[in-house]
Amino acid sequence: MTVYRAELAWVTGLAGGELVGPIDIHCTEGVITSIEPAMAPAAVRLPGLVLPGFADAHSHVFHRALRGRTHAASGGAGNFWTWRDAMYEFADRLNPDTMYELAVAAYTEMVCAGITAVGEFHYLHHGAGGVPYSDPNAMGLAVTAAGARAGLAVTLLDVAYLAGGFSQPVGEIQRRFSDGSVGAWADRVAALPADLRTGVAIHSVRAVGEDALPAVVSTASGRVLHVHLSEQPAENEACQQFHGVSPTQLLARNGAITSRTAAVHATHLSPADIALLGDAHASIVMCPATEADLADGIGPARLLADAGAVISLGSDQHVITDPFAQARGLEYGERLATGIRGRFSPSELLHAATVSSHDAIDSPAGRLRVGASADLVAVRLDSARTAGSDPAQVLMSASAADVAVVVIGGRVVARDGIHVDLGDPGPLLGKAISRISP
Repeated sequence: MTVYRAELAWVTGLAGGELVGPIDIHCTEGVITSIEPAMAPAAVRLPGLVLPGFADAHSHVFHRALRGRTHAASGGAGNFWTWRDAMYEFADRLNPDTMYELAVAAYTEMVCAGITAVGEFHYLHHGAGGVPYSDPNAMGLAVTAAGARAGLAVTLLDVAYLAGGFSQPVGEIQRRFSDGSVGAWADRVAALPADLRTGVAIHSVRAVGEDALPAVVSTASGRVLHVHLSEQPAENEACQQFHGVSPTQLLARNGAITSRTAAVHATHLSPADIALLGDAHASIVMCPATEADLADGIGPARLLADAGAVISLGSDQHVITDPFAQARGLEYGERLATGIRGRFSPSELLHAATVSSHDAIDSPAGRLRVGASADLVAVRLDSARTAGSDPAQVLMSASAADVAVVVIGGRVVARDGIHVDLGDPGPLLGKAISRISP
């Protein structure tokens, strides 16, 4: 058993959470076994404010190689679709070995920022031309092995990707994403090791035709089901023209909108779409930094929450690895869209970044309470960013640089931005990205 002393901690209760302290958090075999008033003489002291570990509910880990490389040096217009071309070029250079190296580095960066679990929306399955590796799941297994190396819990969200658009075949690079048929995809998913934490995913309604949607829903079989939803108006327009309904309505009529569904982005929705998602109590994974970087737009987060949907957070393309910035981005987007401050309270933002984001990927962490995974993040309250902040509002001032100690499964894995096993994530990232750069 290890005991951690927190002078101040955000302890999860039935009605949310509250600041308490000083307390001792007793951890045995990776689980919180008791939370008591501070008195243990051998307690390991954690500085500042102790929070539950954060979760990244939507990651494309290989996109980390794109950070700072997709912007025209002399300006110039661009959009999601021009960015996608650059992403395809990087994807085509990866194999299981380089995917593993890049994922270890990116996951190490995430751990040092206080992220203890990730939902990896994994669609880069096969080799050049769509030819499977000797193990058809080699790329997915590289990702999960990288998570284990970095100490990060990975939920592998295996993505069905069967078309290049509505009734269009996959393009040349997209062959690496596709299994050719929904049956072949389901067979490959069934071959994943049983000890992995897995979910399934529909890449988008443009990449999975309506005839295949019921089979993907069936394959989920109690697991979480994720889907990119209405990220771009062009997708909505094409879906309406082809199917006569919105993407949300198409998914709903095929049984793909439930409380086990996580709709990613959900940026361009009609009132009817919002009602469908809210009535189902679906998870909504907002990715504020990516949605800003790709000029996607600002999604109706508050309207979705008020309708009954559950708001969580993801990084998507890893344009920034900072759960504090992602949480603030959710609130800032609402302020920009409405002209009103305080659309989400700091406690709601913390709940989205911890409890809701872990729940969206079937992770048992994200709570400081007995029986939860012993994932703790100690945040400094005396830095240039946080000094003077109300501890209850630290999400509005802190950054990943203020994460002093990260505990995952009861074990210290990072201190002051340095991973205890792998060191500084910067050199790891530099080496991994150089191997796949043009």
